[in-house]
Amino acid sequence: MAEENKLLARLKELDREIVHFVHMIDILDWDQQTYMPEFASDARADQLALLESMSHQRNTSPELGELLESLDSENPVLSEQDRAFVREVRRRYTKLVKLPESLVATFARERSLAQSVWVKAKEADRFADFAPNLERLVDLSREIAECYGYSEHIYDALLDTYEPGMTAAEVTQVFDNVARSLQPLVAAIADAPQVRSDFLEREYPAALQEQIGRDILTDIGFDFKRGRLDVSAHPFTTTLGPHDIRLTTNYALNYLPKSLFGSIHEGGHGMYEQGISAELHGTVLGEGTSLGIHESQSRSWENIIGRSLPFWKHYYPRLQGAFQQQLGEVSLYEFYCGINKVEPSCIRIEADEVTYNLHIILRFELEKMLLSGDLAVKDLPAAWNDRMKELLGIAPPNDKEGVLQDVHWSAGLIGYFPTYALGNLYGAQFAAKIRDLVPDIDTKLENGDFSSVLSWQREHIHPYGKTYSAGELCEKATGSRLDPGFFIEYLNGKFKDIYGL
Repeated sequence: MAEENKLLARLKELDREIVHFVHMIDILDWDQQTYMPEFASDARADQLALLESMSHQRNTSPELGELLESLDSENPVLSEQDRAFVREVRRRYTKLVKLPESLVATFARERSLAQSVWVKAKEADRFADFAPNLERLVDLSREIAECYGYSEHIYDALLDTYEPGMTAAEVTQVFDNVARSLQPLVAAIADAPQVRSDFLEREYPAALQEQIGRDILTDIGFDFKRGRLDVSAHPFTTTLGPHDIRLTTNYALNYLPKSLFGSIHEGGHGMYEQGISAELHGTVLGEGTSLGIHESQSRSWENIIGRSLPFWKHYYPRLQGAFQQQLGEVSLYEFYCGINKVEPSCIRIEADEVTYNLHIILRFELEKMLLSGDLAVKDLPAAWNDRMKELLGIAPPNDKEGVLQDVHWSAGLIGYFPTYALGNLYGAQFAAKIRDLVPDIDTKLENGDFSSVLSWQREHIHPYGKTYSAGELCEKATGSRLDPGFFIEYLNGKFKDIYGL
């Protein structure tokens, strides 16, 4: 046992260095998306490529491999946490050792360059400007997937990075089940009188939006002494250390929900990171177990709580007071219905809860085709518009509101999108469990008491980091594995009431 402890201590030492490299890389990436000068992109790309190369060397070092050969992640002598630690280091090592260092550096550089190009291309509404960068990223992603290996579809190799153990076939089955189950609700809403939402598109000064967003984030539990909120082209959250969680949002002067719910969404991610157990800080276990679980936290706060009537019974007087000219004649219930309006729209992050998953299905299908070679990048805008028309009955007026709207492809994050929809499902299941345990949860929310929600998350989800898999964590927290039925029940209950069905 003494020898095992020595080996384990050394493995943790090496892992801590790797985690530090991840955070340094993320600092440069965060800066690039927030404050970096426009002409600094080439130098930043070189810096990120160098750091990624150095990180890869540590991730795949012979010493790390030898330590893993000597340690058994199933050894009952080790604690449950140490077994999980060895398992996750081995999982990371086994994947990354398959990648040539040159490929890692090239991918890092191309991602950095692509993000700067994407921002300008989106602003100018010129997909052609971004297409060459995306072609390179798709080719590199395909090369990475082939290095990793897969059994069924090339997409599985990349999806596994974000949702370990999940396959494209499983995602397809879940998506088909959800879409089929929601068809009656979608049809009924389409035939019902539409709710009013014009008041959300009035002019809302950014400074007031920011102040209200910060107040809400503080109230629900985000600790600004351990994090901050900034502005970026596309909202995101990144962890630069256990006490340094960076959120970003984006303000639209003529559309209040964009920053309001975007900030709450990112706050959900941030509170997850702030809730991870201190003993996991600086280790491979010190992050969310999967992106699906991570999205369950952000989308729960954004939608299940943030778009609920009890939440706005508490906050609406404050919001109405701040925007008296814009909302003075709008009742609480009108506002609640307006922020939950179900209507096909072009922008994913502004989509309602009923149609949101269709946006994910669109991206999931296109990503699979890009990777398999069945779709060329140059044909992506047309394919996007055609499938959008089929799924949602509308087509974007331009590429800025269509194929260029998301940051993910410019960041090389192919395989990420399905985790948003999985997050919706996990979130509804977790929310149902909280409601069972806290029957007066609505009263608490009306009184501005969010402690019951955050306390449950801090006990059952946040502290474990990657100690358990997504399925294990879900079962541990709720008593069963992922069940889409909770999401279907939640949507039917909420929207049948809003639309009087």
